[in-house]
Amino acid sequence: MRAITVRDRDAGLSGLSLTEEPYPHAAENDVVVRVHAAGFTPGELDWPGTWTDRAGRDRTPSVPGHDVSGEVAELGYGTTGLTVGQRVFGLTDWARNGTLAEYVAVEARNLAPLPAGVEHTVAAAVPISGLTAWQGLFDHGHLASGRTVLIHGAAGGVGSLAVQLACEAGAYVIATGRAADRDTARDLGAHAFLDLQADRLEDAGGVDVVFDVIGGDILDRSTALVRPGGTVVTIAVPPTVRPADGRAMFFVVEPDRVQLAALARRLKDGRLRPIVAAVRTLDEAPAAFAPGRRAPGKTIIQVAEDGQRPSPGQTIAKS
Repeated sequence: MRAITVRDRDAGLSGLSLTEEPYPHAAENDVVVRVHAAGFTPGELDWPGTWTDRAGRDRTPSVPGHDVSGEVAELGYGTTGLTVGQRVFGLTDWARNGTLAEYVAVEARNLAPLPAGVEHTVAAAVPISGLTAWQGLFDHGHLASGRTVLIHGAAGGVGSLAVQLACEAGAYVIATGRAADRDTARDLGAHAFLDLQADRLEDAGGVDVVFDVIGGDILDRSTALVRPGGTVVTIAVPPTVRPADGRAMFFVVEPDRVQLAALARRLKDGRLRPIVAAVRTLDEAPAAFAPGRRAPGKTIIQVAEDGQRPSPGQTIAKS
């Protein structure tokens, strides 16, 4: 099969290449997914799991990418709950070969059925970003109706989904970003927007939850805005400052089939609109990792044809 692989940690982006790799083995409770579309995180070449297995052993050449949308091609021994040919999407293990390939082996529990009518190129934008937004807001931030949440990076892959989920939950949403992100954030439902380059962050006033994807000074200053009993949740760095009479926590997203299914329902009926910044082919994947002109949303790699590609910025799946 064709796959994007990395072999040399010191080579950086130049070490990404399109190669021929063996078809993956379906271990117990695995499925092999024929990949239609995949997502990646630009910084994952710095992650330990890209280079070593859970025992710390070198596992190169390795395949990056951890968002997947496709169809079940094979069931491993003991696998239940999914069938060959079924449309699925989900999040692959950090320390196994990833999704920038024509096939990938995934634990069945990390996948959920994908409803008919949701394009694979749209679904692939959801697993990491959607689960991160869900877990940050609700599992860790305990966000509820009537509360106020400050969401940084509101036009990004995670932030854009967090804005929509928070609005649906009945929260008052203050979004942040750059000036060019204002219209995107408001279109997603944000009640207020702060330009982090021109507005005073302190003008946000008191909030119950801060959802941070930036870290640094923005994270530290946001902590002072949290009301008593509130929470700062970040995926950037472990916080060094805690709010008075509140909590501050860092977390890494975890696979969750129940939450994926909840996100899938929202995709199907249009309540959740991931922003697809661009769609590239597998051949173009190495170049897609390179820093370029900033655009809202997430870049998706289309591996198998799945109908017409969404144009850059398209946000909604067919229903």
